[in-house]
Formats: sequence, structure tokens, C-alpha cells
Amino acid sequence: MSPVSNPVSNSENTTVSDVARLHGTLPVRNSDLILAILFGAMILFAHDGAQRWLVLGLGVLQLIEGRIPFLRTAAGRMSSVFLQLALGCELMHITGDIASPYYPILLLPVVSTATYLGVVATVVASVAAVAASLSFLLFIDWSQVEMDPEGRHVLAIRCLLMAATAVLVNALGTAIRSESARNKATAEKLAIANESLLAAEAAVRRAERLAALGQLTAGLAHELRNPLASIKGSADLLARAAAGRDAMAQELGEIISSEVDRTNLLVTRFLDFARPLEPHREMADVTAVIDRAAAHAGVAIVREYAADVPQLSIDPTLMEQVFINLLSNAAQASEAGQPVTVTTRLTEENVEISVADRGCGIPAEKLEAVFNPFMTTKPTGVGLGLAIVAKIVDGHGGKMTVESTLGEGSTFRISLPV
Repeated sequence: MSPVSNPVSNSENTTVSDVARLHGTLPVRNSDLILAILFGAMILFAHDGAQRWLVLGLGVLQLIEGRIPFLRTAAGRMSSVFLQLALGCELMHITGDIASPYYPILLLPVVSTATYLGVVATVVASVAAVAASLSFLLFIDWSQVEMDPEGRHVLAIRCLLMAATAVLVNALGTAIRSESARNKATAEKLAIANESLLAAEAAVRRAERLAALGQLTAGLAHELRNPLASIKGSADLLARAAAGRDAMAQELGEIISSEVDRTNLLVTRFLDFARPLEPHREMADVTAVIDRAAAHAGVAIVREYAADVPQLSIDPTLMEQVFINLLSNAAQASEAGQPVTVTTRLTEENVEISVADRGCGIPAEKLEAVFNPFMTTKPTGVGLGLAIVAKIVDGHGGKMTVESTLGEGSTFRISLPV
């Protein structure tokens, strides 16, 4: 009795195609269409209804492999493999047992395992398929049948080819999975790099705007100082000359003098913003700086300080100014009784300080410009506070960001290098 040899390229190529489809190298529709045509042809050539139903079941399992969430899990894939093995054995049983022309159908579960699972599962599936193929020998009446040497030779080759196919497909699947993992890791790194690049571009744009506005502000401030001094001197002389004789003139002189003082203060802030920043660094506990700022600003805060935050090389006076500004803004943005939360945590390279309020939030279209000079939402503000804060943080080699949700509040986050 000599086993019949049939080609197996259709089923093998189909499963390898599915590997490529899952990794995005072949179109889904084309491979599925080819697979459906091949199994449709096998159904057409089947001799009876039982054969057609079994071939149809195997074809459906191949078409849905990896398409249903459960079948993408290890348990789902193993269930599919054993079901294919059972259908293949039944198909061989009703078409001649060991001499069945459908014997290559046992390659389907083997190749499926080799494609999606590891080496151990591949070996197990190969042994199971070979054992299932050889199990038909147990049902032969050897008193009436004798296997010649050529039959044993063909049977051995059939088993060895099944195992060799499994090993080769497993190697291909492993290579594809490794390449896919590398591509995924590269894509994630590129996404992170792209985010960093966008943040860097925004920081460069902000720095350019700040530099231009700083030069303009410095020039205007110096030009305003002299006329303001003349106006104040004249107003003081007017008030003194009118004292006791003209109450209205005295009051107007005092009003002019006080407004000049307020304008001088504003000019001083402009100059502070335009002046080059040179922090006088020393090792300091940033939480102590935050506590002093909260006390000076008169803001009650909820402290969520991490215990592992080390001392930082900062200018305590400048950083206290930063936190006074942020805490004051947070308190003004929050309704009465709403907490201002300050959180510190240590990351790989930075210490991150977050100041969160429960205010009305900042519109999305204003988030990028919130650190620009003269950008303010306060009726009486001039919009220099956050610009100066950002400049101080930049001068310390840090980074400042803001997150905000309308109706829920805003979080200003400072990252300072350790």
C-alpha cells in the first residue's frame, strides 16, 4: 500500500499570506478573496456533502483566523488549531484514511501554529499532526494488507515534510513578529520625538516673541522714564503751590502724582521683563520656597509633596516670585473655598511642580499664548506676570506648560532639572 502524495502549496501559502496581512504587508481583501476561491474550488471538487461541509469548516476557520478578538489570543489560536486538526482528521477518515488525497489538510493547523505561536507550540502541533496522520495505521487489518518499503519511505517523507514546513513557517513568523515589534517601537519613538519637536518649536517661537517684545519694551520704558519724571515733578509743585488756596488744583496734582507713580511701577515691571536674567543659584529646598510664597501671597494650599524630591540649584528669590505669581493667579481664578493644590514629584531627570486650581479654565485657543507678554484675562491686568514667570523658569533651564479644561480648572506645571 503506497500513500498518495498531493501538493500542499495552496494551504501553506494561504496561511503565510495571513501573517503578512496581519502585519500590513498584503491587502486584506485580496488575500481573503484568493483564500475563498481556493477553498471554493476544493468544495466544488469534493465528492459528497460530508466532504464539502468539512472543507467549508476548514475554510471558514482560515478566513476568520485573527479577525475575531478571541481568536487573536493564545487560547483562541490553540482552540482554532485543535478544531482544524479534528476537521482534517475526519476529512481524511471519510476519504480513505492514511491513503486519503486530503492528507495535506493536516498542514493547516501546523502552519497556523507556526505562524502565530512560538517554537514549543509549533513542535506540539507538529507532533499532534504527525500522530494524527499515523493513527490511521491502527485501523488497518494488517493480516490482509502489507506496506511495501516504498510506502514506508513515502510515509516517512510526508511526516518529515510536515515538520520541516512547520519549522520554516515558524522562522518566517518569528522574523515578521520581530520586525513588527521593531517598527512599533520605532513609531512610538518617532511619536515622542515629534511631540518634543512640536514643544521645542513652540518654545522657540515664544522665545523669539519674548526677545522682540523685550527689546521694544526696554526702549519704550527708557523713553517714558524722563517725561514721567517731569510730569511727577510738575504735579508735586502744583500740589504744593495750590495747598491752602485751591483745593481742586491740589487734588488734581495729587491724582497726577499718584498715577505717575503707578505708571512708573508698570515701567519698572517692563524693565524687569526686558532685563537679561541671571539667576544667583544655590542649593535650596523647593518645597520651602513654595511655602514661603504661599505665606507671602496669603494663599492657603493643599500640599502634595513627594518625599524623594532633592534640593535643587535655583535662585530662591526668583523662584519665590514665580510661585507667588502662580498661587495668586490660581487663588483669583478659583471660587471662594475651592482649594489650590501644589504637587511635587521626581521624574527621571526633573523635578515637576504643579499648581492646580478649580477655576473656569482657559479656552483652548488661548493656551499657546498664555505666556506671551500683555496676554491677560483680568480686567486690570497688563499680562506680564506669566511672561516673567516663564522667563525665570527658562533662565533656570526648566520648562513650563499649562493644561486646562473649561469649567474644571487649570494646571500650571514647572519642570526643573535635578
